[in-house]
Amino acid sequence: MIKIVSLKKITTKGKAIYLAYDQGLEHGPETDFNDVNVNPLYILDIAKKGKFNGVVFQKGIAEEYNKEIRKSKVPLILKLNGRTRLVKGDPISAQIATVKDAVKLGASAVGFTIYIGSKHEEEMIEEFSKIQTEAHKKNLPVIAWIYPRGGKVKNDVSREMMAYATRTALEIGADIVKIKYGGKKKDLEWAVKSAGRCKVVIAGGSKKSEKDFLKQVKEIKDSGAIGLAIGRNVWQSKDPLGLSKKIREIVGN
Repeated sequence: MIKIVSLKKITTKGKAIYLAYDQGLEHGPETDFNDVNVNPLYILDIAKKGKFNGVVFQKGIAEEYNKEIRKSKVPLILKLNGRTRLVKGDPISAQIATVKDAVKLGASAVGFTIYIGSKHEEEMIEEFSKIQTEAHKKNLPVIAWIYPRGGKVKNDVSREMMAYATRTALEIGADIVKIKYGGKKKDLEWAVKSAGRCKVVIAGGSKKSEKDFLKQVKEIKDSGAIGLAIGRNVWQSKDPLGLSKKIREIVGN
């Protein structure tokens, strides 16, 4: 019988809110950070006090701050690949960490980005296949960041693209898929159905007003997604813990 990987360490009552902090590599510090949130320990403190189900770090931060991460008891989700925003054209996210690294660092799950629609998607899918197999042998859940990108992708948050992203995650064996939300609840409902038994979390995206953001959180919850993987909307907030509490109350975890 095939063993199913448990999500208990990174969910509460089947729901999840993850604090994402891979933006330093993906976007650059000048885009998202200030003197306070540039410090990973500030983020870790929010994750702990805000009762997040996991914090997403790249390998370097996970290594340099591993003592504090372990002490915090916040589940570590180690991102295994990444890219900068400086290279133009069809994107590719290079593998920079391994499942072995994740186990050594005490991670509770691993994350991996695939840009479907990119001319490099084949390479990323092949890498993901190897990671998924190895991670499941270690009982580590795999979260796939699936983003439609590339020259032929006209609208990455259309009904078709959101559903294609979630279905891709199901087909390649992800336990959870992180996608962008286009703002149309019915489209997201279809994407969640297309994911089958693969759980769906939504990217928080760029900073929004609290009112607009919480309205979107409600739509995400009602769509059937299990939660969010959010960063900037929380750690750029003037009251990150207050906002985190409101998010938890809506999501139900």
